[in-house]
Amino acid sequence: METVDANPLPKAHHGRNIKRLREILGVKQEYIANELHITQQAVSKLEQKEEVEDEVLEKIAKIFNVPVDAIKNLNEEASFNIIANSYHDNASSVNYNCHFNPIDKVVELYERLLDTEKEKVAMLEKLLGGTK
Repeated sequence: METVDANPLPKAHHGRNIKRLREILGVKQEYIANELHITQQAVSKLEQKEEVEDEVLEKIAKIFNVPVDAIKNLNEEASFNIIANSYHDNASSVNYNCHFNPIDKVVELYERLLDTEKEKVAMLEKLLGGTK
């Protein structure tokens, strides 16, 4: 006997999922268009398509730095976890080495501002001294 699933999963709308991920990540259509070498209008049409070709999905997934499955099978909670893990992995691989002391830079800035103020005072004293 054959069983039929009474509640089949709705077919994923790739375009809507691309748009949703793009908005979650704060990426503009123009950026995607630039990366794919297409127009912004083409990206807008892409976001309206129910099914997007695998080749295009792979390129978009690479732009978003997420697996293709995150676009194909978008589910809010799962996608959030995928995105968070992708960015966490990338963030932890960045090694920032500061080659200067930020406090020294602040002190340097204040010294330059102080020198500028001293020059202003000297110039004003010269102008006022000449009018007496």
